[in-house]
Amino acid sequence: MDQEEGAEAASAIYERVAPAVVFINAISINPYRSTERVEYSVGSGFIIDPEGLVLTNSHVAFGSQSLVVKLNSGASLPAQLIGADPIFDIAVLRIPKPEQGTLPAVKLGDSDLVRVGEDVMALGSPLGLEQSLTRGIVSAINRVLPPASFTLQQPLIQVDTPINPGNSGGPLLNRRGEVVGITTAIMSNAQNIGLAVPINQAKEALPSLLAQGRLVRPWLGFHGQFIDQVLQSFLRIPLEVGFLVEVVEPGSPAAQSDLRGGDLEMKIAGNEFLLGGDIVTKLNGTPLTTPENIIAAFGELKVGSTVNLAIFRFGKSLEVTYTLPERPLLPGDLAGKTAWTPLAGKSIRDASRRRF
Repeated sequence: MDQEEGAEAASAIYERVAPAVVFINAISINPYRSTERVEYSVGSGFIIDPEGLVLTNSHVAFGSQSLVVKLNSGASLPAQLIGADPIFDIAVLRIPKPEQGTLPAVKLGDSDLVRVGEDVMALGSPLGLEQSLTRGIVSAINRVLPPASFTLQQPLIQVDTPINPGNSGGPLLNRRGEVVGITTAIMSNAQNIGLAVPINQAKEALPSLLAQGRLVRPWLGFHGQFIDQVLQSFLRIPLEVGFLVEVVEPGSPAAQSDLRGGDLEMKIAGNEFLLGGDIVTKLNGTPLTTPENIIAAFGELKVGSTVNLAIFRFGKSLEVTYTLPERPLLPGDLAGKTAWTPLAGKSIRDASRRRF
């Protein structure tokens, strides 16, 4: 790995990148509490544009009443949240440019080139300890964690690089000092299983976050999982290959179109299913015969377009058609992922108050 083309020593990368890595203090108010309503959290971020754009995690900044960014130089600057996506956990802030000179900025790499076993480094402020550098390797790529929706697939980079609360939003660096990910979370009850948002995903989201303040998604209004002939042969009941609708979201276009979710919980070979709901066999004419087909078909949907679903329900075939509105922010989007713990951490100066 030391012979990797363009690789630099960790110390050289640190000296070059650290000036563009920032420490973020966030203050928010919980209106549902009668005491200790003010909540404090800290995180990390990195400057991606000399004009003052800072990339970080949504869970560091979204919903905060006050954001202060501390530069490597020690200067503290007020920050404005420009856009955030809690689902993919990406946010962009703006800080004022200095009156003289320019802000340092990181170089963004290509996360599609990241390979398992590659050396990576995380730079951030774990538990408020500013500008801490840790090192490890890429343990896996395209890691999709449960619960995952086919409509909201988020492949993550898994690393064994030591990261802790406060690292959230900091850069994951390759051996050339390029940002290939945003450190985001750790697996609960595990050791050295860290997760990062691939930087290419952030690049794709950035134009929409800057222009509209959010990512615009179509709202199908249901979620579930793929089922195939194996389940059918095991249960010996009428089933079709396709997308099993397990939950229909209240108030969604799917609910208004009488799409039906499941009500019979079953665990087969370690996999849990909620049976009894509709099975979508085709979406806009595309047969949903593999997980890859499902992801591709869902990926073609746009806000305002019409979706036509071929449905298998209790041995009968029918069609459901409705127009796709924009997906709203749902309660589950802000509740955090059950399999992992976001890394916004407590401040050392206020260890009694902590928000994850």
